[in-house]
Order: sequence, then structure tokens, then C-alpha cells
Amino acid sequence: MTRPGTPLTVHDHDRRRGGREYVYPVVSRRARGVSIGINLNPNAACNWRCVYCQVPGLVRGAAPAIDLGQLASELAGLLDEVRTPGWMERHVPEGGRRLHDVAFSGNGEPTSSPQLGDAVGVALDALRARGLAGEVKLVLITNGSLLHQPRVQEALRHLGSAHAEVWFKLDGASDAVLRGLNDAHTSIARQRANLALAARLAPTWAQTMVLEVAGRPSLDAEERFAYVLLLRGLLDEGVPLRGVRLYGLARPSHQPEAASLRPLPAAWLQAFAAEIRGGTGLAVSVDA
Repeated sequence: MTRPGTPLTVHDHDRRRGGREYVYPVVSRRARGVSIGINLNPNAACNWRCVYCQVPGLVRGAAPAIDLGQLASELAGLLDEVRTPGWMERHVPEGGRRLHDVAFSGNGEPTSSPQLGDAVGVALDALRARGLAGEVKLVLITNGSLLHQPRVQEALRHLGSAHAEVWFKLDGASDAVLRGLNDAHTSIARQRANLALAARLAPTWAQTMVLEVAGRPSLDAEERFAYVLLLRGLLDEGVPLRGVRLYGLARPSHQPEAASLRPLPAAWLQAFAAEIRGGTGLAVSVDA
């Protein structure tokens, strides 16, 4: 059970809230409501190490074996709990008192789990059993680095058939950003190809973090131009991107670079959003 009287806020995404292993409730800025997170990486392992990552004790690696029965039980219990009369009023600030989605997020890259496809099935079954399919969205939040793998593509086909969404991390459009901001061992060419794959398999949004690093915006004018050009090129190739989710720093990083990170002004994010809209015609949501 969620701790009585403990409010959820956009600044606290504690994966252990309620004492469960795999699921947790949060108030999401981007969802603008309550999101039930599914954590397939309780070992805090990820194949990237983004400098702004808020996961304590993050390590390099992949997801561990998941107890699918326990996941199903925990998800069913939390879905029922958040829909109990009075739960939203006790735990959620006004303006966010609705169950928006169930999201594969957590303490690492969810697509690194070999059981991702099975876990998607568990989530869909839980929603359908409660008559919530179509009303409560299912979302996969991913860095996209493993989308070239057939097993991950199969999971996305399953998501696509259920009208779920993929939020694909794209923090820039160069290898320099991938190395410096995401500490990722991949290339922008691979990420671009994987983003195109994702968008053709399921409804997909690019999800982009922008922040100040050591006194400078994470994307300078040249990087912003390259970012817009990358998206424009995908659209010109017929890739059906849904839009961009642009967001800023809201929770403290637990990485060594934390002291050098600051949120950018909301006006900076809005100006970049205008550049993206002007250069691509895509919808852009902004969360400073």
C-alpha cells in the first residue's frame, strides 16, 4: 500500500514507494496525471548513463530475470488501489487526479529485459481485465538503443496493436551528445535508424531532455539545427513520428556530474519548441 497521507509529486519518482518490487505510482509532468510505472530493472542496471539520471546506485548492465507472476499481482493490486475512492484526494495534488497511463520506465533500460514481450502481455491483460484498455494508455519509455533487436521489435508490434505509445529518448543529433550527455556506446546513425523502426511499429514520440551543463545549454545552436534536420529527414522519408516531448530538469541527478547541472529557463524550452515546430510541423509538448 502507498504510505497513508504521503503526497505524490513530480519531484519524487521513488520506485520503492509502497514496498513493491516492480510497480510504483508517480505524478508525471509529461502525462499530466498519475502514471503507474513498471520497473523491469530493479537492479538499477542500464546500458546508458545519462548525466541527469536520478537513479541512485546506477550501474552498467541489463535487466535481471523478472517474476512475471509477482509483476501481475503487484500491478493488479496497484491498479485497484489507485482507483479506490479517496485515493487520489489523499495522494495526488489537484490537477493531476486521474490515472493516465501504465509506463515501462523504472531504474534502467526496459528493453534490455528478455521478458519485455511477456511483461507487455501482463500489463495489457491487467488493463483489459478492469475495462481500462483504451482509457488508460500503455507507454514504453526507452532510450531506443536496442530497437534493432528482433525480440524488441516484436514487443513493439504488440504495443502497436494495442494502440500503446513509445517515448524514444533523443537528446540530440550527434555522436558528441550521445557520448557527453548520455554516456552511450552507440552512434547517432544507429539511433536514427532505430527511431524510424520504432515509429513504424508503434505510435512513437521523440522524448528530449534539455538542461544546462557546466553553464551552457546541452544543445547549442548548431546542435539544435542538426536535431531539427534529423527529424525533418525522417518525416521526408515517410516515418510517421507523432511529435516531440521536450522536457527540462525537475529532479536531482545521482550522477557525478550533478553539481554542474541546472534547469534551463522555461522560455528557452519554449523557443526551442518553436524551432522544432517551425522546422518540422510536428506537435511539441513542453515541460520545463
